[in-house]
Amino acid sequence: MYFSIETFRERIEKTGATVRTIDSEKFLKAFLSGGRNYIHERVNGLLHTANIVIPSILEQIKGEHFDLIIHDSMFGCGRLLAQILKLPAINSCTSFAQTNASFDNMLEQHSKNIPEEVMKQINDEYQNLTLMVKEKYGVEIESRYEVFFNPAPLTIVYTTREFQPLGDTFDKTYKFVGPSITSRITQDHFDFSEIKEKRVIYISLGTVFNRATDFYKLCFEAFRDSDHTIVMSIGNQIKQAELGEIPENFIVKQYVPQTELLKYTKLFITHGGMNSTNESFYYGVPLVVIPQSADQPIIAEQVAKIGAGIQLQMKNLTASQMREAAEYVLDQSSYHKEVANLKEAFQKTGGYQQAVNEIFQLKNSLNII
Repeated sequence: MYFSIETFRERIEKTGATVRTIDSEKFLKAFLSGGRNYIHERVNGLLHTANIVIPSILEQIKGEHFDLIIHDSMFGCGRLLAQILKLPAINSCTSFAQTNASFDNMLEQHSKNIPEEVMKQINDEYQNLTLMVKEKYGVEIESRYEVFFNPAPLTIVYTTREFQPLGDTFDKTYKFVGPSITSRITQDHFDFSEIKEKRVIYISLGTVFNRATDFYKLCFEAFRDSDHTIVMSIGNQIKQAELGEIPENFIVKQYVPQTELLKYTKLFITHGGMNSTNESFYYGVPLVVIPQSADQPIIAEQVAKIGAGIQLQMKNLTASQMREAAEYVLDQSSYHKEVANLKEAFQKTGGYQQAVNEIFQLKNSLNII
């Protein structure tokens, strides 16, 4: 049984899961009511969602029995529901994992930028929200880390220890299984004969923050005279007509079959989402990362730190900067050597099949029939 929002019902049901939903508008409104400027406020926002999520889920599962709960690491109510239902929990971590110590250190760094009076308001709200959760649901919240990362007896992380910052500091309850590479349920029509034997640069800003007409035009300027074939995915928020004349060496699509395309790609210019980054490494493709939001700046920093690509900033980005960065990564053997090592590590991790193995090992260790 899979709880999600209505938008994803059809896709999830195609996997064979039973789908039940929570109200996405109420959830988002509650989350945003915590504030959007600081990570401390986002913790409060997640706690605000408790009164939307928990009563809804408890009502919808009344009278039913479950053996395990698997929750996203940033769901907010995952750990709370596990404790309320007294279920063994598995944390599904789609970004970098965090220890309590590393998260506390991050909070401390962020706190330096928060005015004292604002910090007091945030702390007071946090105390009130944790007290509400204790009184209403009988669950004690010990730290902001519990709210933001939902620690559990088993955490499945969809990258490798090699790419995870401070990967060797995570104990055996963290299982690094790498990305879940699988065939897409919906097929994207793409003529691969157009790019075979070509030097392909692939450009995508992902599926969320991709309304970036000026950026796509900048890409035209950067690469229109190059000897590369450029495949650019622009999503469905803008029309191709808005981009003007498309250079002859560009193939522009709303969507492309990314994991298939990466097999032909020499360089990936990306926003640095965790899925895209992991998939790129799985196929041994170096990166130029232009982070947009969320965890992407952290991912971009790690890519640059391990020598698998270059980080650029969208603000004040020029066509010449982008072209020079692309050519530099393509020409330097060190980047290709690093991503070759990452490719080997990523392809050994096991992906979704290893995740299933870990879930059933926990299940068996708990004598769940």
